[in-house]
Amino acid sequence: MNTFISTLMKKMTIDEKIGQLNLVTGGMAITGSVTNNGIDDNIKKGNIGGIFGLYGTANVRKAQDEAVKNTRLHIPMIFGLDVIHGHRTIFPIPLGMSTTWDLGLIEQAAHIAAKEATAEGLNWVFSPMVDIARDARWGRISEGSGEDPWLGGQIAGAMVRGYQGTSMKNADAVMACVKHFALYGAAEAGREYNTVDMSRIKMYQDYLPPYKAALDAGAGSFMSSFNVVDNVPATGNKWLLTDLLRKQWGFKGFVVSDYTAVNEMTNHGMGDLQTVSALALKAGLDMDMVGEGFLSTLKKSLSENKVTVADIDLACRRVLEAKYKLGLFDNPYKSIDPAREQKDVMTDENRKAARITAEHSFVLLKNANQILPLKKSGGSIAVIGPLADNKRDMLGTWVIAGEWEKSVSVLEGIKHVAGNNVQVNYSKGSNITDDTTFMKRLNFGPGMVGLDAKAPADMIDEAVKTAANSDIIVAVVGESQSMSGESSSRSDISIPESQRNLLKALAKTGKPVVIVLFNGRPLTLNWENENAAAILDVWAPGTEAGNAIAEVLFGNYNPAGKLTTTFPRSVGQIPIYYNHLNTGRPYSNGPTKFKSNYLDVSNDPLYPFGYGLSYSKFTYSNVKLSKTNLKGNETLTATVTVTNTGSYAGEEVVQLYISDPVASVSRAVKELKGFKKINLQVGEKKDVTFNITPQQLKFYNSQLKYDWEPGEFVIQVGTNSAETKTAKVQWMR
Repeated sequence: MNTFISTLMKKMTIDEKIGQLNLVTGGMAITGSVTNNGIDDNIKKGNIGGIFGLYGTANVRKAQDEAVKNTRLHIPMIFGLDVIHGHRTIFPIPLGMSTTWDLGLIEQAAHIAAKEATAEGLNWVFSPMVDIARDARWGRISEGSGEDPWLGGQIAGAMVRGYQGTSMKNADAVMACVKHFALYGAAEAGREYNTVDMSRIKMYQDYLPPYKAALDAGAGSFMSSFNVVDNVPATGNKWLLTDLLRKQWGFKGFVVSDYTAVNEMTNHGMGDLQTVSALALKAGLDMDMVGEGFLSTLKKSLSENKVTVADIDLACRRVLEAKYKLGLFDNPYKSIDPAREQKDVMTDENRKAARITAEHSFVLLKNANQILPLKKSGGSIAVIGPLADNKRDMLGTWVIAGEWEKSVSVLEGIKHVAGNNVQVNYSKGSNITDDTTFMKRLNFGPGMVGLDAKAPADMIDEAVKTAANSDIIVAVVGESQSMSGESSSRSDISIPESQRNLLKALAKTGKPVVIVLFNGRPLTLNWENENAAAILDVWAPGTEAGNAIAEVLFGNYNPAGKLTTTFPRSVGQIPIYYNHLNTGRPYSNGPTKFKSNYLDVSNDPLYPFGYGLSYSKFTYSNVKLSKTNLKGNETLTATVTVTNTGSYAGEEVVQLYISDPVASVSRAVKELKGFKKINLQVGEKKDVTFNITPQQLKFYNSQLKYDWEPGEFVIQVGTNSAETKTAKVQWMR
């Protein structure tokens, strides 16, 4: 590769080298106010290194032909897209995928996405998003894996392996792009594109690990984030992109900016376009997305000695190396196969995988008196809500190529699974929202959210009549697809008032209400938790949404999902997360003054990290340790016996947490260090054992040294972060 790239670069002019650093949008996927013009002419001039937002073999072949046939050096382009949770076949949103706690399913989903994406000419995906997020107001919490750095790292690695396969030269492999580097999920006030400010120790301990895990899994590219890091925008931050990413971590791939992020450094107060473009290049940014600052200013900066030929060469080499690793110099058309486009996209096999993954992602938040699963033996069900007979919102956010028309609605799925013995009655009941100002903000695309022709009161009356003629109510409510995702921050994270009014009217009927909840983030659900008989959180399940939901509602699959984000009781508790530090005046139950608590609400969340019910019941024995005194690199085994004492076979995610009560810096009250997902038949018991070494005891101290310190440790094993069995151990050097 080095010889090939060096030989090629000797032939390249400075304009051609700068051209390789220019990434433009083909216009099919716009996430900003700027688009690119004159793309065909710029390709012929060698001014474009890659295109994103263009897919389909005919479209990609036409563009690639221009690059390899009509340019002086015939350098192929790279083609990217926001393939976030599936390409054509849509899987659950990433936050929902994380609640499966199933790395095999997550890797498989990424592989299927890669197979479909490459079948339509793509070879680069802007995924995984590995930002740790602890603020549910932030819309992009839906796009990540939650609040825990260790679990986030496990999922990041699985996704990279799924996308890139055994070799990026394979016809069904894409290059992963890890985003957003770095710390983007900690935006202040949960407001999109906002400032991030934190200590280095917090960065290293809580926010950086998933990026490093993705790198260790072999990710070929990284994307810089919009936010500042230590008051310097990430896109032009040399400490971040060079000192940390390349020198400390050893990253060998290339870094692309986010959408116009180079240009936006001007708004951060870093200078004009020429200044910030030079700053970004010298910081270690290799490719400029959409803004064309590199294309329009770097040659001038070179003449003014603000950048060097070596700076440009280094970035160009990294981009060319990525194309080499993808096999594009051997075959620029390797992913452009019309036959694959017909046979590898939206197959029955892919849809089945999406359905199974969706079933595994659902989290049962409440199930009073075992109201679920529903019975197929007879009776009637009222299926009510604006998301019940709805295909578009099944897919969730970030579905560039997803075809919502091919998704399965909840109503369709229930009718499929319920059988002929159950009467299914339907009523819409309410709009997603009655607030027309809010609605305009949601409708960044045509027809995303609308108002029914009927008045809201009439819709509720109709729904109440439908409920009165049914035995049980399934209320399908929550967020539409445009209520979460990029640029979808919310200061109020409750269910919209229009739907809450519907739920209150349904509750007054006296019929049991089962809520099927669509959401791209944790919501405040106090009223729902108190008044609904059951709540099944389905996130946004994807193409096979309705079938997956019905399979779970009727007990064909016993839900086993566990939360990867903490659900607050009130938005005023945010940020809220399980692995927080203690204080000098720790919270205690009750209205105690002069403690670290609120006057009006408990510190405790409504649903803690790791929480999720089952149709069955699992009991845990006490933790058994192989030793209570260890030294050096010995291995400790911690074992619990888990028994299925319920009436259904089911899966349980057994979670391992470790606490370090005394250290040189304040440590989190507990940290997730492992999990095992087991399947138990009725009455069956299994011993679940975790092997613990000093590696799991390590943390970053005030000198940012990653090490462990001798002393007492608390080993905790349980069904969620708030319900664990504990045992203590002394571990010396």
